[in-house]
Amino acid sequence: MTFPPGPALARDQRAAAHDGGPPLHAGASRHSLTMTASPDFFIGHIPVFGRAILAPMDGFSDWPFRSLCRELGSALSYTEFVNAREVPANGKYVRDKLRFTEDERPIVFQLYGDDPDEIVRAALQVQALQPDAIDINMGCPAKSIANRGAGVGLMRTPLKVARIFRRLSRMLQIPVTGKIRLGWEDCRTYRLIARVVEENGGQALAVHARTREQGYSGRADWDAIAEIRQLLSIPLIGNGDVQTPEDIARMRNYTGCDAVMIGRAAIGNPWIFAGLRREAVSLEQLESLVREHLRRNLAFYGPELGLVLFRKHAVQYIRPFMPDRAVRTRLLRAETPQAFWQQFERLLAARKGR
Repeated sequence: MTFPPGPALARDQRAAAHDGGPPLHAGASRHSLTMTASPDFFIGHIPVFGRAILAPMDGFSDWPFRSLCRELGSALSYTEFVNAREVPANGKYVRDKLRFTEDERPIVFQLYGDDPDEIVRAALQVQALQPDAIDINMGCPAKSIANRGAGVGLMRTPLKVARIFRRLSRMLQIPVTGKIRLGWEDCRTYRLIARVVEENGGQALAVHARTREQGYSGRADWDAIAEIRQLLSIPLIGNGDVQTPEDIARMRNYTGCDAVMIGRAAIGNPWIFAGLRREAVSLEQLESLVREHLRRNLAFYGPELGLVLFRKHAVQYIRPFMPDRAVRTRLLRAETPQAFWQQFERLLAARKGR
């Protein structure tokens, strides 16, 4: 997949808060830099460089946003989840979700479903697209998914989880991983499911430390992540209540997890992967990144849909400015990229004048 080249925005933004390694510079690729470093951990045979990872999020971890986060330091690229049932048709829905560029590697395709046969067929089919790993979603709390036994619904059926992972680990030529929650309030099976994943060939596990009923609210239970760490020898990725670069180190120190997955806190703040607090991001850095994000959206989705789908990101980028409703409305209702930039530049100019 090829898109028009954009500016190497990461070279300055990531170098500004790089955590001790060599800064990205003109002409240097991420691959050339990591070749001289030791991996932080492995997923199967796949080396992973870095400890912070963008979470797979439906509607957000598409190629435009995911690739920016990768450039700024996210150690892996997870696609948005794909319904295993939809894969055989190979429609535009599936193709768009699974499109990636080589510089995103390691790339992980995430599938969801409730039928082991459908999941295995889908995994074997998408393996031909050459991802580095395939992840099984066992954490989505949406009623339409969980109540039919997919997503976190799978955590109620450990024998089914065992069948899925046993078959995938035997039939795939690439690692299979899983992402779970703590389970349901009346069925907290996270310890059992974690063991089932490892014992049946799973090569890594990500844990969102909330139950299905909590959704994305309430406090994440880091103690549960620490419990799982004691049970497993495969890499463990913790997820939940990480808002700042300092939280990444705090979760790792508290739980012993190998890496930290960041979801909602990265929306409007991809600089977290560069170790930069949002309040430390300059207006110049903001303008550069927003411009590039919009460019990628337009290249990926086309001029009309690309702008419409960018609005949910724009809302988060301007949230720290707390603009009044009229300003926000003019920006978000802009009908062309040019009109959007006119409004955005006025907003920046007003901030610079303070």
